[in-house]
Parts: sequence; structure tokens; C-alpha cells
Amino acid sequence: MNPPRRKIPFGLADLLAAKQAGKLPIVAVVLCAFLFAVIIYSEDIKSLAELSFVRLKSNDLFSRDLSNPSPNSTNSSQVELSNEEEIEKRKKDVMFVDVPASCDLSQGAWVFDNVSNPLYRERECEFLTSQVTCQKNGRADDMYQKWRWQPKDCALPKFDARLFLERLRGKRFMFVGDSLNRNQWESMVCMLQSELSRRKKRITKEGNRVIFHAEEYRATLEFYWAPFLVESNSDDPEIHTILHRIIKPESITGHAVHWKGVDFLVFNTYIWWMNTAKMRVRRPTAKDWSEYDEIIRIEAYERVLRTWSNWIGENVDPMKTSVFFMSISPLHINPEAWGNHEGIKCAKETLPVLDYKDPLELWTDKRMFNLAANVTRSMSGVPVTFIDITKVSEYRKDAHTSVYTIRQGKLLTPEQKADPAKYADCIHWCLPGLPDTWNLFLYSRILSKP
Repeated sequence: MNPPRRKIPFGLADLLAAKQAGKLPIVAVVLCAFLFAVIIYSEDIKSLAELSFVRLKSNDLFSRDLSNPSPNSTNSSQVELSNEEEIEKRKKDVMFVDVPASCDLSQGAWVFDNVSNPLYRERECEFLTSQVTCQKNGRADDMYQKWRWQPKDCALPKFDARLFLERLRGKRFMFVGDSLNRNQWESMVCMLQSELSRRKKRITKEGNRVIFHAEEYRATLEFYWAPFLVESNSDDPEIHTILHRIIKPESITGHAVHWKGVDFLVFNTYIWWMNTAKMRVRRPTAKDWSEYDEIIRIEAYERVLRTWSNWIGENVDPMKTSVFFMSISPLHINPEAWGNHEGIKCAKETLPVLDYKDPLELWTDKRMFNLAANVTRSMSGVPVTFIDITKVSEYRKDAHTSVYTIRQGKLLTPEQKADPAKYADCIHWCLPGLPDTWNLFLYSRILSKP
């Protein structure tokens, strides 16, 4: 028995007959057949196209590393979004935080919070250096880890390491500056590293750069040593304990060549300027560092910021790179400023300054603060976000490494710890601690933008 003949759509049989009779070119037959198929199966084609579009859009917006999925994630083939509104809602929920640009994060108060803080544990972050591991170095109290900054007119979002890593996927994030920016870099590494598989995270060193690799996200979190931003006689990342510091205020290319193409640049420079009231500046025609002039510190700082801002304007693509400038991290070497007339620098301080209405006189050079703020805010070609951490940090006399740190690569001896007037470090900060809040400021500004 012959199989039943397949029914040919009306009109298509006539076309085939015409072709067999030699009355119609084969191209016309193929084209007409395609049009018939589109008409007959148009609804099925439309449904498949819409489903593919939704899945493509979903994967694009909410891409996850399939080798390390979120516990609540589903297979992409199961994701079906009903409409564009649902896509936009999920995009907003997943990819952004709601911190208005108009909110001044620097205005607020410290609130004790031992539930959400610390953001990580010292013993659980293998990447911390001995300079900042205060608990390991003998500090008995841990109250300094449990304070949360509450801005006056908005709220800081809860830190979501996976969300931030998604924003960094395939990108480079670099801190550039002195040891306080390294302090902040270590904090950021610890805030992120718990979301990464043990064998997918590592640190390497290349010249002035220390690089944390988040391999699952093809991202790097880097620190670049340049304490003055411009070239100086203190640029060796390992050997830079130099009594007479000298800068080349118009020379930045030697450092800046390593900043090109970076997706997020976070700069700072301050503490290395504070040894003397005048700055040594190498003469343009000098053959070595022995030939220099001395100029007022603020004048040298202005020249450096002008050099830096010119380089940013000429070499940074604002469509690719986001630029930030961290304000001054204050020192706490004058306990009378917070009413402790018997104190010795920041030693034995266990609480922040609370309910203090007058500004603290910590000998911070406010001229340098204002100059950096004005220069960054005037850069319209390449926008630079000025992050004010100074006011927030002034009240944290309790958060420094003090005598629970290292000196010239070695932990302080019991005898040195007993002499805080000489050995207490009231510049750098314990981790976990205050720099985590600085990074929350960065997190808020980065994730509140597309």
C-alpha cells in the first residue's frame, strides 16, 4: 500500500506544476515556498524568537559564573521572563543600589552594630598582611570592628560581594597611591575573597603592582605604589624609607603607563607629604636626586595635582574608566583634641569619638583637602568622584593599628609596645575596620551608576 500523500498547501501545488512544465524559474519556486512556510508557521516562529530574545536578555543582564552558581540560581533554560517590565525590575534589583548622588555620605554618625559587623573575619582572610592584623598581633579588644557608619540623609547599602564581583567581571580595579591606599586595597580584597573558590584566587607582584586575581570573574584588584602620584626618590615598593623625600612634580608617565586601560582607578596622596613644611623638588635639568629646590608644600601639591589631572584628561576614556580620588585619612597623635589629656597618641583608645559637636583639631592640612576637592570637581572632561573619608575617619581614634603592628618588617617587641609615644602607629588602620567603610562608599558610588 502506498503511503498517504502529504497535503500540499493551496497554491504551492500549482507552483510545482508550473516548475515541472518549465514555466517558472527554480529561484521563484524556492522564494514562494519560503513565504508559504512563514505564513503557515508564523506563530511558532514568533514564539521561538520571543523565547530566545527573553533568554538572551536575561543571560545578558544576570550572567552568573556557571562553574560556581549561586545557591538560589536556576538553569538559564528555565528562566522565562514575562515582559520587559519584569526584566527592568530584576535588572534594578540585581545590578544597582539606591544611593542618590545628592546624599553626602560624609555626614552622619557611628552606630554600634555587632550584628552586621565586621564584614569579614581577620582569621578568615589569608591575604591580610601583618601590618593590619591587630588581633593576631595581640590586641585584646575587638570593639573597633563593630561600628557602622550611618549617613544623615540616606543609608549605606549592605555589601554584596557577588554583586560587586559581577560589576568587576572581566575588568581591572586599581588603587594608586601610598600605604593607606594599600590599607584600603587589603580591605577590599578581604571583602570580596570569601565569594571565590580557594583555587581561583591568588596574589602576584609585578614591579610597583600587587595584583589580586579573581579568576572566576576574570577580574583583578590591584594596588600600585606611587606615594606622590608623580615620580619620586621613594618609588621603590619595598625600599622607600627615605629621610629626604624628593619629587618630580611634572613627571608622571613612568607610573601612569601602568594605569592606562584600567576600568576603575582610585587615587590618593597625602601622608607622605607631611614630614616637612616644605617639599623638595628636583630641578628639571638635574642629573640625579642631589639637585633640588625647596618650595612650600601646598605649592608642590598643586603642581602635582595639575600634572595628574592633565594626564587623566588626556589619557582616560570616560566611557570605559571610572575615576575616584580619596580624601585625607587623618592621624590621631593629639589626644587632647578629643579630650583625653592623659592619653598617649592613639594608644589604648577603644571607642570612637561620640557626641562631639566641635571639629577635631588633628593637625590635618585642610588646604590640601580643599585643593584636591576643587581640582577633582572641576574636571569636566573626565568626571572624577571625590570620596570624602576625612570627616568619617576623624572620629575613629580607636581604629588604628597602634602598637599591634610591625615596624621595619618585624612585629613590635614587648618593650616597644610598652613605649607607645615612640612606637604607636596612629596612621594605618586595623582590619577588619575603618577602611571597610571607605570601600562601602566606593561600592555605593559605583553600583548606583549604570
